[in-house]
Amino acid sequence: MLLQIPQVLDADGVARVRALIDAGEWVDGNVTSGPQAALAKRNAQLVENSEARAQAADIVLRALERTPLFTAAALPLKIFPPLFNRYEGGQSFANHVDNAVRRNRAGDLNVRTDLSATLFLAEPESYEGGELVVEDTYGGHMVKLAAGDMILYPASSLHHVRPVTSGARVASFFWIQSMVREDVKRALLFDLDMSIQRLATKAGLDEPSIVSMTGIYHNLLRMWAEM
Repeated sequence: MLLQIPQVLDADGVARVRALIDAGEWVDGNVTSGPQAALAKRNAQLVENSEARAQAADIVLRALERTPLFTAAALPLKIFPPLFNRYEGGQSFANHVDNAVRRNRAGDLNVRTDLSATLFLAEPESYEGGELVVEDTYGGHMVKLAAGDMILYPASSLHHVRPVTSGARVASFFWIQSMVREDVKRALLFDLDMSIQRLATKAGLDEPSIVSMTGIYHNLLRMWAEM
């Protein structure tokens, strides 16, 4: 499931994050790459163990907690602390699939990467190129969103970032271990949740059909959730 989540950060949130990370220390993005990814990846990355990264990541994580659409779609169990990257001067990231497990530099967190997320932090008109292209059974989906908007997609998807030919593409990226490992099951639960919410706005939560559908949702979640 490929899902756009608007306004995870409002304009003030974007400005606060940018103030932190723009003043931070940036290094070659391959500091977090495996040997295969290093052949394809050309970008800069905010130093992972820096105070700027920690403060900016905290802003993003708090924003995610206030975003019901993210919770409904991802059913997050663990979130890898957000990282930050920048593409400019022709930099790009060729086709790749994200690692199945991510381990933080401190070595005290392992996250199974069920979902990948990119939170855009630069307005699309401020740079040329830089589209995220995610492949699925229906072909390639080109994504270039407003600052503060986020795209969520299966980490097993083949994807790439097109070259940035002018300006700078700045974003946060991270991975989510979901309570429900399989994308098909998560998508079913998400569709059911959205249907319940739409119907409840018209009929109310006490409507018998809504109560029944809600029970089905929670029973499926219990059955499919990772224990």
